[in-house]
Amino acid sequence: MSESGGNAGGRGRGGSGSGRGKGGPRDNSQRNAQGRERNRSSHKSFTENAPAQRTRRADPARLVAFEVLRAVAAEDAYANLVLPSRIRHHGLDKRDAGFATELSYGALRGQGTYDAVLARCVDRPLDQLDPAILDALRIGVHQLLAMRVPAHAALDQTVGLARAVIGAGPSALINAVLRKVTAHTLEEWVELLVAGESDETKIAAIRYAHPEWIVRAMRQSLVAHGRSAAEIRDLLEADNAAPVVNLVALPGLGSLDEALENGATPGELVEGSALSSGGDLGRLASVREGSTRVQDVGSQLVARAMAAVDLGTGTGTAPHGAGERWLDLCAGPGGKAALLGALARQQGATLLANEPAPHRAKLVSQALSAVPGDVWRVRTGDGREVGAEQPASFDRVLVDVPCSGLGALRRRPESRWRRTPKDLADLGPLQRALLKSALDAVRPGGVVAYVTCSPHPAETTAVVTDALRKRDDLELLDAGSVLDGVSLTGNLGAGHDSTAQLWPHIHSTDAMFLALIRKKA
Repeated sequence: MSESGGNAGGRGRGGSGSGRGKGGPRDNSQRNAQGRERNRSSHKSFTENAPAQRTRRADPARLVAFEVLRAVAAEDAYANLVLPSRIRHHGLDKRDAGFATELSYGALRGQGTYDAVLARCVDRPLDQLDPAILDALRIGVHQLLAMRVPAHAALDQTVGLARAVIGAGPSALINAVLRKVTAHTLEEWVELLVAGESDETKIAAIRYAHPEWIVRAMRQSLVAHGRSAAEIRDLLEADNAAPVVNLVALPGLGSLDEALENGATPGELVEGSALSSGGDLGRLASVREGSTRVQDVGSQLVARAMAAVDLGTGTGTAPHGAGERWLDLCAGPGGKAALLGALARQQGATLLANEPAPHRAKLVSQALSAVPGDVWRVRTGDGREVGAEQPASFDRVLVDVPCSGLGALRRRPESRWRRTPKDLADLGPLQRALLKSALDAVRPGGVVAYVTCSPHPAETTAVVTDALRKRDDLELLDAGSVLDGVSLTGNLGAGHDSTAQLWPHIHSTDAMFLALIRKKA
């Protein structure tokens, strides 16, 4: 499993303090030496304190991480939504917030591998442990194996956390288990876990902390989109790397100046983008006003591609959009809609943003609030009905369908453990129905951009192929060349068989898929 660096700031306190380092991996030679030393009964600095003598308070940063893991496990919450509110609730400063972020996301990403380690150290099946105890153990394991935290501090603080929020009883168990974990480094544990295993998929699942079915699915996806199956290791490692926050300034409305003055750097893939150095972006006035937004570069690219494709030639040449009507069929929560609204304003077009869930429709309206109101309108309703209600009414349609989210595992660390192959089968009919509605809604000569945040062929090429097979009035445009036209590089190398697939390990974006389908005039 790749160690995730995160933005963990370093206090570096030893003893009973937080013991935080800089969030990076440990020096392996030092860690090996420490591991051997700790297992000697004569070495007392690590073992002399019994659990009852250890700290009884919960370090706030570790408490935040514990609360995030508990919400994810018990309430099906999303870590990226829970974490900011818990950081604010506990009043963490920038350094502690970075530590809590690394600890939360790292423990969630590595859960499969860490559970395999714990299964070797616990005297009962893990599903027989209290879930809160298991989450505390995962937090402890991540500190011990993948963060620059002194082992005595990681153990002391994890036991203290357990005593404070779970109870005194489990502290002896947590103490004993985590002491066993310290016997080996992460690399040594992985080698022990895969010893004697010949199945490459199972080995990769342990080494890179992905479910076996996702390892197989990602390998299949690489091949389906014209890449080598040998890239699977790089792709899985990229899923485990802490993603950099991407920003976009709404064209003609926003500016990156404030973000750049606060440490962001200009993006290298798309105009008007930047990479944030971290911190609380909510303190930036441009972000609060909505004229600068947090949005993955992959999402920026596919939205710009839909707006830029020439309806006459199918190329990436800047179009003449005056008077055009655009539709964002699955607009919630509104990130792409905001970018499209700004582009529509520049080109003299209007945008209808559709979202079926009322609370998400409100989020779309909020996202679009920085764009003049005469440019856009939000419809609350089932996207599958728009094509029948407004046939042949739009020049450009973006249909970013609900999907498994396999392309955003680095940003949603808990998703890999929640998703199952059944999700792909369940989502297929909805994806096909939404694409049909989009194709019905676009006028002859117009273009539909079919988008997913997944590279899986069941959600990408299979859906597009089915749509093309059922109608003779459609043609597939070269999405790769259009993406190249809206990128700063001019050569993303994302195209294959007229569709395009972005990749975390190649483009440092989410794995966004794009197909551009034109209805023949």
